[in-house]
Amino acid sequence: MTRLLQLASAGVSLLTLNLTVLAVGALESYAQPSVSTFSDVKSNYWAQPFIRGLAARNIVTGYPDDTFRPEQPVDRDEFAAIIRKAFDQPPIRQVQSGAVYKDIPAGYWATRPIESAYQQGFMAGYPGGYFRPNQPVSKVEAIVALSRGLDLTTGTPAVTVPTVTQRAVAQQPKPKAAKRRIFLPLGMTSLMQPLLIAKAQAAPPTAVTPSTTDTQAANLNRPASFIITNTYADANKIPQYAVGDVAAATKANIVVNYPNSKVLNPTKPATRGEIAAFIHQTLVAQGKIEPLADNSPANQYVVRAASSNQNAQ
Repeated sequence: MTRLLQLASAGVSLLTLNLTVLAVGALESYAQPSVSTFSDVKSNYWAQPFIRGLAARNIVTGYPDDTFRPEQPVDRDEFAAIIRKAFDQPPIRQVQSGAVYKDIPAGYWATRPIESAYQQGFMAGYPGGYFRPNQPVSKVEAIVALSRGLDLTTGTPAVTVPTVTQRAVAQQPKPKAAKRRIFLPLGMTSLMQPLLIAKAQAAPPTAVTPSTTDTQAANLNRPASFIITNTYADANKIPQYAVGDVAAATKANIVVNYPNSKVLNPTKPATRGEIAAFIHQTLVAQGKIEPLADNSPANQYVVRAASSNQNAQ
């Protein structure tokens, strides 16, 4: 009888163990995120590894028709939504009570992401209280937002990307000063000409806009402009206000350029594939996700500053 009870007890224990193993296995299978596969993102698509990495973490999602539309430009509201999912930065500023952008209607789908992107220092509005949610984000604007939101450039405050109007207003004092120097007696002007020429020749090759702070000027002088000019074939197309941020993002391996890593095309509207690549590399720089495998074809599009540039720092 005792022997029979022992066998029955052993059988119950074994059954309990099997059920436990099955339950744990099922739980682990359920907990593992399923990596989304999009019908328009083939395995040989240049940004596929970046998109796949973010989709696995639900940072980016596709459309109901099972597409990702990687070549579609990203608007400012969509960019804010991706930033909110990707980063959890401590807020550096607060939205004032009752402060609402004039072009963000009540109940707008991206209200919270826009507020979050603003509070964390990634994005801000335009003069007059506008956010322009449906305006496409250019590649350089996306890079600047990531650089400033993560404070990659020491001493660069997280402020809005200067608009054309802002830069034009900031540059008004200079023409006035130039006019005062022009209205001099002819003889005096002739005497001063050698001094003016010498001063012009001594000026640094990369000028700093009036909207740039003294700290930014120190950062932009040689190191930042040196990285930019020695890394990008179209360096002259990068807006001056963005030089420091693009240089910092380049050093952090955040910038990804397809099909030529040396051509930034800064003012080109950023596509969903490009934004996915930027966000992926930013998370890699933060140590939050693993970098691409060394043998991944997509690695050739990740911009890396030349060692000579780094040594110049």
